[in-house]
Parts: sequence; structure tokens; C-alpha cells
Amino acid sequence: MDVLGIDIGGTGIKGAPVDVKRGVLTQDRFRLLTPQPATPAAVVATVADVVKHFDTVTGRIGSTFPAVIQHGVALTAANVDRSWIGADARDLLEKTTTRPFTVLNDADAAGVAEMAFGAGNDRKGVVMMVTIGTGLGTALFVDGQLVPNTELGHIEIDGRDAETRASDRARDVKGLSWKKWGRRLNVYFQKLEALFSPELFIVGGGVSKKPEKFFGFIDTRAELVPAQLRNEAGIVGAAVAAAREG
Repeated sequence: MDVLGIDIGGTGIKGAPVDVKRGVLTQDRFRLLTPQPATPAAVVATVADVVKHFDTVTGRIGSTFPAVIQHGVALTAANVDRSWIGADARDLLEKTTTRPFTVLNDADAAGVAEMAFGAGNDRKGVVMMVTIGTGLGTALFVDGQLVPNTELGHIEIDGRDAETRASDRARDVKGLSWKKWGRRLNVYFQKLEALFSPELFIVGGGVSKKPEKFFGFIDTRAELVPAQLRNEAGIVGAAVAAAREG
């Protein structure tokens, strides 16, 4: 069964049909630029264009969103306009497209994909995914069940928001060497380990393609592995969440 998955990001909105039994895209991704400013009306209109591109794929649609999502409502706004705060993303998407939607946090969606088809497949106990990019996203699972909206990229370390020091954007902007950045990540991962004692850390985001550059600087009791689905994780996870709901 194919389910349409859509990944809403700060720079691009992309989608593709997903075979939710195998976790693979069944058509090429279609991507449009995220409108600027990324207001609710503008973003929803762009998502509708992505949906229209795949008009032969029927049924419920899954979509990520870069925010805390409760019952379809955005409670925060990361890399989209602040007017999203308090907006019912699911209702807006459904009214514009006349299709049922499942909406979830973007890091949670990536985690759902990795637990179903990637590095976390069949893993029990506490598993934590950390997506490293513009910010630090997290997804927490207990015996395969998602604990949504953890937002642990914003824990305080040395009096500062963790992602301002340890995100890939921080590495790039501050010109940090892999070693110096890896040591900052080590502090972050050790803090997460002290709080949650996971058995497995899955590292996602674009930088997960280069684990040899920084994994050696991270010292945790938990196993540390790169994500496997990479750029397709959000689309796949959103589709899987939609299939489970509807």
C-alpha cells in the first residue's frame, strides 16, 4: 500500500509515495521551496501543490512539521513563521486539500522511520534518535513506542541552549574543527545518557553520512550508530504514522 508522505522543512517541502510495508519511496521525490515568510497560508498552499503532484495516490497523508505538535496543533515554530504557534496545522491542511492528514514533529517522524526500517528496527528498551542539522532534534522510544515532542536539543548545558553549541550549524558558523565540535557533542550525548540511560543512540541529519569524522570523540555507554534512511526518513516516517492512524 502506498501512502503519501510530506516533509515540511525550513528550506524545502518535499513529498513522495511510500510503500509502508517496505519503507521505500515508490516514485521520485517532488520538492518545492518553503515560501518566505513561511506563514500558515503560504506553507499550506505549497503542501497542496505537492499533494496535487501525486494526485493518483489516495487516502490519508502523513506530514512532518518543525514544531511541537499536539493533536495537530503547532505549539512552537522552528524555521517557520511564528504565526504558526497555536495554529491547527492538521485542520488547515485538511481543509485546503480535502484529504485526511496525520501531522507529527519532524524529528519524531525520522525516528519512526528508523525504528520501523532502519537502525532501530526490532530494538527494545530505550532508544533515542538525535538529528543534527540547523538545530538538534530528538525522538525518544521505549520498547518501540514513541514518546512525542521531546525537544531535547534545547536542554541547558553550561548555561546555554545545547543546539547553539552542538548543532551542525554551530560547527559551520563558528568554524569548529571536527575534534572540537565532537567534544561539544560528547558533552551533549553524555548529558542525555545521564538523564535517560538509552541503550542505543541513532544519529541522523546530513552529518550522519560522515560518522568517521566525529563518532570517535563521543564516549557513551550506549551504542552509537548512524541513521540509515537519511534524507528520506521524514517522508517515510510521516507515511508510516499516517498508515498507523488510518
